[in-house]
Amino acid sequence: MSAAATEVDVAIVGGGMVGASLALALRDTDLRVALIEGFAPDAAAQPSFDERTTAIGNGSRAVFEALGAWPRMAGDGGVIRAIHVSDAGRYGFARLVAADLGLEAFGCVLPNRVIGRALWEGLAQAPRLTTFMPARPVDARAGADRASLEVERADGSRATLHAALLVAADGAQSTLRAAFGLPSHVEDYGQVAVVANVAADRAHDGTAYERFTSVGPLALLPLADGSYTVVWARTPADAAEAREMPDAQFLAQLQQRFGWRAGRFVRVGRRVTYPLALTRSDATHATRLVLIGNAAQALHPVAGQGFNLGLRDAATLAEVLVDARAGGADIGGEAVLARFAAARAADRRGVTGFTDGLVKLFRDDRPGVGALRDLGLLLFDLAPPAKRVLSRVSWGFTGRLPRLARGLDVHGRSPTEPR
Repeated sequence: MSAAATEVDVAIVGGGMVGASLALALRDTDLRVALIEGFAPDAAAQPSFDERTTAIGNGSRAVFEALGAWPRMAGDGGVIRAIHVSDAGRYGFARLVAADLGLEAFGCVLPNRVIGRALWEGLAQAPRLTTFMPARPVDARAGADRASLEVERADGSRATLHAALLVAADGAQSTLRAAFGLPSHVEDYGQVAVVANVAADRAHDGTAYERFTSVGPLALLPLADGSYTVVWARTPADAAEAREMPDAQFLAQLQQRFGWRAGRFVRVGRRVTYPLALTRSDATHATRLVLIGNAAQALHPVAGQGFNLGLRDAATLAEVLVDARAGGADIGGEAVLARFAAARAADRRGVTGFTDGLVKLFRDDRPGVGALRDLGLLLFDLAPPAKRVLSRVSWGFTGRLPRLARGLDVHGRSPTEPR
């Protein structure tokens, strides 16, 4: 290891949307934070801020508002005012309308690059933040009272960090999780998502569509310019073919599979593909280490819950660390990390089970299952109480929301309280 070491309280590995959100949540605390990221935020190769879009639920919007990031992204969001769910080739459907449930919207759809830009602009004013970027971890060790992390910069030079706590926010293939020997289980859904922006011959009305097909879900998410993001789960072979086929052929296939609810599809942008799987870590913390976001659980994009879940990880961890520091506790100690794990367990379990269950329910082709599934959709469509319950999913599966999602700062103070 290199001779000189940087002393920090929290070292976050991964500066994507979840890691950057955690760093921003800690900006106005007395904690010294290091953020290690392999790509510059505006780099074309940055995998977190690529062509994909993310559905932001109302709870996540509240977190971004509390962090001061929302004004920098709100104008680029496509508002979701209704959700239409259907079972391709069958009669089952359900429709949720935000206004019917007393909501302005269910959320919005934002380009990942917009989210990343807003977060990193906020981090530019973080007085106790040290960034190592582009850089990657090459060694990590946990001791009794601190952890050591060695990082390698793009020019080959190395730096050593000492931290009370290491945070793995480096995705489903987390190198930090692997370095600490935490096993994870991957369930391959046998699907690849084809993602592209498409325009129809009429602007959308704020409806997000989720259509379940025999090979996987097909989602259309409304964008700010009146077009849609398409997330189309297909077999690996079909996805590879769809990525390369002529635009007219892709649009014709999409029209045939989706139908005409959104109008006639007239234009498609560049298509990218991503394999779909459920990745879960057996444990979400170890000595001097905690996992958040996709490093802890990476979900299928159906229902758009993955990032919202990860953001609640970040918001809750920031709250737990601030409380621990205020109480004089060791922020990287087992008691603090166990408190965080307990606070997140029900939400993580609920959202993961809900998402995985949806994927498997709509792929079940056993005799009679389809009819029962469609009957369930129709009954749901006629049941306002069930709709109200489902509309709360993006707020989480636990009764207690993080402070940031309740309009408070990470210390628990309202915006009007003196600092």
